[in-house]
Amino acid sequence: MEEKSKGLIFSSTPMLLLIGLLIIYGCADFLMGNKTPFYRRDEYFSSPGSGGEAFDGDMGDQLGRFFEGGDRRNFDRKGFGCDIAVHSIVCVSRIPVMINTKKNMAVYINSGDYSGEDMVVRPYAKQEETLKDITPVSIFHIRNSTQPPPDSCDFNHSVPAVIFSSGSTGNVFHEMNEIIIPLFITTHQFNSQVQFILEDYKPSFVAKYRRIFSQLSDYKMMNPLENQSIHCFPAAVVGLKYHDNLALNSSEIPKGSSMSKFRHLLRQAYDLKFTHVSEIRKPRLMLLSRTNTRRFLNEEALISLIQQVGFEVIVIKRSKLMSNLTKFAQLINSCKVLIGPHGAGLTNEIFLPDGAVMVQVELLGTGWASNTYYGDTARAMKVHYLRYKIEPEESSLVKLYGRNHSVVTDPDSVYRKGGYRAARAVFLDLQNMRLNLTRFRDILVEALSFVSDDV
Repeated sequence: MEEKSKGLIFSSTPMLLLIGLLIIYGCADFLMGNKTPFYRRDEYFSSPGSGGEAFDGDMGDQLGRFFEGGDRRNFDRKGFGCDIAVHSIVCVSRIPVMINTKKNMAVYINSGDYSGEDMVVRPYAKQEETLKDITPVSIFHIRNSTQPPPDSCDFNHSVPAVIFSSGSTGNVFHEMNEIIIPLFITTHQFNSQVQFILEDYKPSFVAKYRRIFSQLSDYKMMNPLENQSIHCFPAAVVGLKYHDNLALNSSEIPKGSSMSKFRHLLRQAYDLKFTHVSEIRKPRLMLLSRTNTRRFLNEEALISLIQQVGFEVIVIKRSKLMSNLTKFAQLINSCKVLIGPHGAGLTNEIFLPDGAVMVQVELLGTGWASNTYYGDTARAMKVHYLRYKIEPEESSLVKLYGRNHSVVTDPDSVYRKGGYRAARAVFLDLQNMRLNLTRFRDILVEALSFVSDDV
């Protein structure tokens, strides 16, 4: 009986080994990231006639919002399209894609009967900016491309991918204008169900705006250089939609974004306490103080004047406080008035509560930029905008060039002769101001009148 029992055990060993191997193979497949082999790729890149199981329903509609009219009908039929506008290029696929993050990023689309051409996109919102530092993304249509797709997917995802670049960071205006606001415009309709893939990944940039990223996506930001894998996504967006300077227009595609919705997101992301200026008890004013160019040469006297008019003054210089965006945003949100010379620092007006006042000191040669970049933005945010245009005598350029020099008498001539770079070198990099405090007092009194009912 013992020998028979042994014989039965021995004869069942091959079957047990086979079962064990299958279990091990399945666990390995799971531990390796659910890798999809070549023979299963058709499950992700297949659909009779259309090239893939294209998104329909709510997600299909969200992807389709990047197009209107005939472009929308073509997108619905083909499952792929690019919105090429004055400022931005956004390519959208509602057909499943493979994204290769190894070396140069590539997106593979099974376009079916659609004879799409391969293309290269630099995924930065403002295409007229210098793009040499923006890593390109290649888009290949498998049907016609000479570039074969990868054999398998290392990871499979259930939400669309959004690919964009961090571009040139370090300047708050460009970060907000060309990355953060366009990212909101592009992705707010997805209700956080998107995977961000950030080209030109910079850890400091991701850390600085992580609260905004976490509001727009429930998934950890992907760093392509660190990831180095093949990913399958049910849909993808390459590039970000740009509307205008620090602007969100609800009538432009993808429709539905607005400054009020963006500011609501900021309040949630940074735990901003005040929605309206009436909620702030003290007449607190923030003065942005520059230390290099565009300085207030009589700053101490200016601060005294602000206090005499009735404000509590907070003076902000470049410091660690400004690098901590959460604390800085909360501090700005607690102020009724923000004052500063023309420059990127005024971008922080986006954290002011409704009904607050932004006072921009407009230097010589900065008229158009002052109104376009910051004046229009303030008005769109329901923030009162006051402009203090300095007189030539208040500018240090008079001492440098002389009162009758064309730089002083006809600033536009500098733009006409040398373009933006020449004008920047003079009006932004060389100019300081000594304010006429008698004139500026009128601006302060007006600013106080806007918020005094709530003091």
